[in-house]
Amino acid sequence: MRKKGKKVLNVIFIVVLYLLIQMLISIGIIDSFYELNIVIICINIILAVSLNLITGITGQFSLGHAAFMSIGAYTSAILTAKFNLPFILALFISGFAASLAGIMIGLPTLRLKGDYLAIATLGFGEIVKVIATNTDYIGGAIGFNDIPRYTNWTWVYISVTATVILVKRFVNSYHGRACRAVKEDEIAAESVGINTTFYKALAFAIGAFYAGVAGSLYANYFYFIKPDSFGFMKSIDILITVVFGGIGNIIGSIIGAVSLSIISLSLQDIAELRMVIYSVVLYLIMIYRNNGMFRKRGFKIFKNRKKVKYNVGVISK
Repeated sequence: MRKKGKKVLNVIFIVVLYLLIQMLISIGIIDSFYELNIVIICINIILAVSLNLITGITGQFSLGHAAFMSIGAYTSAILTAKFNLPFILALFISGFAASLAGIMIGLPTLRLKGDYLAIATLGFGEIVKVIATNTDYIGGAIGFNDIPRYTNWTWVYISVTATVILVKRFVNSYHGRACRAVKEDEIAAESVGINTTFYKALAFAIGAFYAGVAGSLYANYFYFIKPDSFGFMKSIDILITVVFGGIGNIIGSIIGAVSLSIISLSLQDIAELRMVIYSVVLYLIMIYRNNGMFRKRGFKIFKNRKKVKYNVGVISK
């Protein structure tokens, strides 16, 4: 009964929050400037939660998340601007296109770990950027113009809510526990029958899907995209958000995305010092809160490799 009541309260909160902000937008209290920043915050939440699934939950250090976002953005731009497809269809196709790219980069690099995997995904991101820069069909280095503006508060809110709920349910499922096992100790995970290759690829595919959705929302809100918008520094920004909120903490990713977006916004009036202050804040956080501002206790599955029966029970429970 208590869990059911909590679910009902969560649903009420989600609906009330949407209606409240929609009403404030409708009557003009939230103007176009603040609406733009709300959209950016929501997109950053999707990116942070999806990367946390790859890096924080499964332990795969990826620096190519912006590339998945880029694939989703350009796919959506082409489908809506050149083929006039409905936005909801473009949104899903963009996610699946990015997911396919996630599988393509995931499978060949699954033998790599740590820094080597990071370098491989960084290289993938640069490949995507170079291809976009040299493809005239999508505007090349100049960028893709005249993208229909379909993204609004309703679309970003539905997307954020769906991303958080589905990723949270995945993390708490058997498959999510298997992904955590891969992160904790890959050899021990294999010893109890977990297909580590499958779950690494699955994490990349799901994370890339939501990054593609974020890219679609981005493209169909700002009318214009260019390859430089999805470069190496964008991947670093997403990773910083994940680390700031706490590795492996989904709620922390949400709070981290909101917090860093507000910090960046509040420093816009002092543009010459904005990045200096921003960097100092992050430096202090990494020194004094190196597990993130919203740290969470580790998910220890393999306390002793010899206790195989106990481990299987924990994973499948």
